[in-house]
Amino acid sequence: MNPKTLLRLLALLFVFAGVLRAAERPNILFIIGDNWKWPTAGILGDPMAKTPAFDRIAREGVLFTHTFNPVPSCSPTRSCLLTGKAAHQLGERASLWSAFPKDTPVVTDLLREAGYDVGFSGKGWSPGNHAISGWKENPVGTKYKDFADFHAKHDASKPFFFWLGNTDTATKAGKLPYFELAKQKLDPAKLTIPPELPDCAALRDDLMNYYGGVMKMDEEAAAALGVVEKSGQIDNTIVIYTSDNGWQLPRGLANCYDAGSRVPLAVRWGSKLAAGRQIDAFANVADLGPTFLDLAEIAIPREMTMKSLKPLLFGQNGSEAGRDAIFIERERHANVRHDNQSYPIRAIRTRDHLYIRNLRPDRWPAGDPDVLFLHGRPFGDVDTTGVKDFLLAHQNDPTYAKYIALIFAKRPAEELYDLRSDPNQLDNIAGEVKHADTLNDLRARVDDWMKQANDLRVDPANDDWDKFPYYGKAPKKE
Repeated sequence: MNPKTLLRLLALLFVFAGVLRAAERPNILFIIGDNWKWPTAGILGDPMAKTPAFDRIAREGVLFTHTFNPVPSCSPTRSCLLTGKAAHQLGERASLWSAFPKDTPVVTDLLREAGYDVGFSGKGWSPGNHAISGWKENPVGTKYKDFADFHAKHDASKPFFFWLGNTDTATKAGKLPYFELAKQKLDPAKLTIPPELPDCAALRDDLMNYYGGVMKMDEEAAAALGVVEKSGQIDNTIVIYTSDNGWQLPRGLANCYDAGSRVPLAVRWGSKLAAGRQIDAFANVADLGPTFLDLAEIAIPREMTMKSLKPLLFGQNGSEAGRDAIFIERERHANVRHDNQSYPIRAIRTRDHLYIRNLRPDRWPAGDPDVLFLHGRPFGDVDTTGVKDFLLAHQNDPTYAKYIALIFAKRPAEELYDLRSDPNQLDNIAGEVKHADTLNDLRARVDDWMKQANDLRVDPANDDWDKFPYYGKAPKKE
C-alpha cells in the first residue's frame, strides 16, 4: 500500500472513530424556566405547585436543594451558563439587553463541534442583541417550534442537545394569561402570602397566574419527556430542569434575596444516576455550562471558571468541597436610572446567612422614581404586576409603608440576614454588634472572591458597566 493510500485510510478511520464516539455520547434535554423560584414544585413541598414532570425527574434522579443563579436577571445568567464564567468576567454580558461578543468559548458551539445536533425553542439567550456581535442565529443555536419539531428533524445518527426555554412563568406586563387555568385546579383560599408583600386582591391574582404558568411550563416539560420516551431514548438522555432566576414579583427578579436568586434544579439520567438522591451542596446555575461538557466527555476550556456538577451527581469523594456558599452579583438590569446607571451588588449566600453589599447605595435599587422607561411606570427594575401597581397607588398610605420601603426605598451599603430566624430576609442585622463577627467573616469572603476573580468593582470608582449600550426598547404605551 502506497503512503498516500495509507494516509487516506487513516484519515477515514479517524473520522469514523469520531462519528462512533459522538454516537456514544448521551443526549441532553435542558429545560430552563423563566422566572421560576424555589420552592415552587410539588416535590419541594409547595401544595399549590402542580409539577408532575419536575417531580418525576427529581424522584428518578437527583434533586438539588441549594441552587442559585449567578445573577438575578435572565440574559446575564444565560450568558454565564453559555460561557461557564462569572458575570463580572463577561463585560457587557453581565447586564440585561446587552450584545454577546464572540471573545470566549460557548458551550453550545463546543457541543456542536463534538458532533451534537443543537437546537432550542422558546427563550434562548435573551433579551439582548446578539446580531450586533456577528451571530447569525441565537448563541444557543437554531430555533425550532418546540422539542417535538426538533426531534422529528434532527439527525438521528447524532446525539442531541436541546434547550427548552419556557416562558410561561414570566409575567406579561400586568396581564394574567394563566389565571383561569389556575382557578380550575387550585383553591385561591389556600394561597400562602409572602410576608414581604401585602395581602390584597391584586397580589392574589398575581399568585394564581404564577401558579397557572408553573402548570403550563411543567406540561411542556412533560410533553418533551414523552417525545424522548416514545423514541426509546429516555435512558440515554440526561434531563436537566431548572430556572434562570426567581419570580418577577416585587423583591424577586433583579434582587439578590432568595425570591430572586434561589431556583429549583433536578437531573435525571436513567440508571446512570441513583434515583431519589438529594444533594444539599450549593450549586450555581452557571455551573451547568461546564457540566454539559463534562457529562458529554468534552474537555472543559480553561477559560471557564464555573465548576462542573458531575462530581456531585456521581457522589465522588470530596465533591462537596468548596460548595458551602454561592456568590451572587448584579450590574444593570433595565435602563431605568438617569445616565444609564446600574445598581451593582456583590453578595454571598451561605446555609445560615445572606450578606449583600450594595456598591452604590446612593442610587435607587428598584430604579429611579422619575424614569418611566418600562410601561410608563417608575421603579422600573420591579417588573409590572398587579401588586406593584397596587403599591404605587398606595404610596402615601401608612398601612403599606413597610412593603413600599422594602421594595422601593434606598438600601444601606451592607445587608446581613440570619436565615435561621429570618428566612424571608426582612430584618437587616448588619448594624447589630452581636453579629459583627459574622459580618466581618462574610465581608472578607466577598473581598477575597472579588480580588481572586479580578472583579473590576474592587475599585469602588469603577463604573465601566454603565458605559455599555442598552439595546432594549421601551414598549408601546398601554
